[in-house]
Amino acid sequence: MTEPVLLVAGLAASIALAVIAKRIQLPYPVVFVAAGTALAFVPNLPPVHIAPDWIFLAVLPPLLFSAGWDTDWTMFRNNLRPILQLAIGLVVLTTVAVTALTIHVLPALGFAAAFVLGAIVSPTDAVAAGETFTRFSIPRRIAAIVEGEGLINDATALVIYGNAVGAAAAITFSASGAVASFIAVSIGGIIIGAIVAWIVETISRKLDHFGLSDSLIDNLLLIGAPYAAYLCGQAAHVSGVLAVVVAGITLSRRSSVVYGPQTRLIAWNVWSLWIFLLNAYIFLALGLQLRTFVRGGAAFFSMLPAALEISAVVIAVRLLWVFPVAWLSRLFPGVRRADPMPQASYLALIGWTGMRGIVSLAAALALPNNFPHRESIVFITFVVIFVTLVGQGITLEPVLKLLHIGTESEDYRREVQIRLEALRAGVRRIDELARRNEDSHTAKDIDRLRGEYENRMEHLQYQLRSKKRLENFGAHTYVEQEALRAERNAVMQMRDRGEIPDESFRSIQYDLDLAESRLS
Repeated sequence: MTEPVLLVAGLAASIALAVIAKRIQLPYPVVFVAAGTALAFVPNLPPVHIAPDWIFLAVLPPLLFSAGWDTDWTMFRNNLRPILQLAIGLVVLTTVAVTALTIHVLPALGFAAAFVLGAIVSPTDAVAAGETFTRFSIPRRIAAIVEGEGLINDATALVIYGNAVGAAAAITFSASGAVASFIAVSIGGIIIGAIVAWIVETISRKLDHFGLSDSLIDNLLLIGAPYAAYLCGQAAHVSGVLAVVVAGITLSRRSSVVYGPQTRLIAWNVWSLWIFLLNAYIFLALGLQLRTFVRGGAAFFSMLPAALEISAVVIAVRLLWVFPVAWLSRLFPGVRRADPMPQASYLALIGWTGMRGIVSLAAALALPNNFPHRESIVFITFVVIFVTLVGQGITLEPVLKLLHIGTESEDYRREVQIRLEALRAGVRRIDELARRNEDSHTAKDIDRLRGEYENRMEHLQYQLRSKKRLENFGAHTYVEQEALRAERNAVMQMRDRGEIPDESFRSIQYDLDLAESRLS
């Protein structure tokens, strides 16, 4: 098939699979990978080859930038200790465990190939975790730890991976050199990311100062930011991954003062669609990678039992890591006071959410063609990704029910309280302006606006007091939605009768869309 046909076919498949995922209540990545794997067994389909450079450059930067943009910095900073324990300690332990098991179950691969495989499958995937968590009610702290781990552990794994490949070529390996390399590339990546974010912000401010900026130009700069951060990081021989993540976090934190509301609204819609499409294509293509091995026949599938054992060890090591490390950390009085021992169910859930994804696949595909047992490493990597992403993704909901974990009600209450504080700040500002104004007509408008704010505050306070706040909120939302639909219908009828031009209709409809989107 030609590239345009593949593009259209991929888009059609993405739409169909998204509908199926929504219908059966499963995360998109799980459905896309499972469907791609199923298609790999359909006769006469051409094999799909994913260039690793395409993943690392074209796909990974925007996905990581988006994940960084959505990161809760306060939660990330407050949970940095458990994040680093997973992103560094667990990655190293997983690499060692996988290396040891591979030498035992597949001795023909040898130490070098086993070591490289361990480095490839050791990091979890931030994109897979984020997309999976959106489907379930998971406490914010757990989501912050798992997603934060996925943002950092790529740097750890890729440093080990680089040293492993170098060791395979030169038959040498230096543990102290690997540690020094990790520190250097991590710090360098953080610095590069911060510099790129500063440059993007400076350009945006300068363009705005001279009246040359608008929401489209701002968003073009934001689209270019992850690629600039990644390429600069790679050119400086530091972590391009961390550079992208830092740029995303920094620009997200600064977006409220750098960009206007129109820029942020457009950015939210553009990035949501773009990230969804990238996820759809990459996870579908990831499943289709099995087609290469299907054509290879029994030689690859004879390794399936060993690949499943390696997948089981990857899962088991994570489950065995979280409990003792959490307990050992609390032996320090300062840690114990600041962060008491979490519930066992929370630790079990963190242990069960170690999904692998596109970084592992890209690292496997990036191996030189003449690397020993390259195809075997790629096949085992695919199996590990499939087992952890599809297997753990499908079982996540039953695990949540078994552990009796849901979204903490305190999260909802805190969000309502924040909204109340914001509304009170708005009322205070209205009162300040009212005291300076003496015009009676303007005073009436100010009184009306204050009344709207007070009604919204009263509604939120009622939600906090009510035991059935979610049900009441749903009923209140329904009434507002019906009122907005009546407004929309009235304007549509005036447009259809030719009483207002389409331009006016679109302007009014935009305002109504904003009002209705606020309710959801």
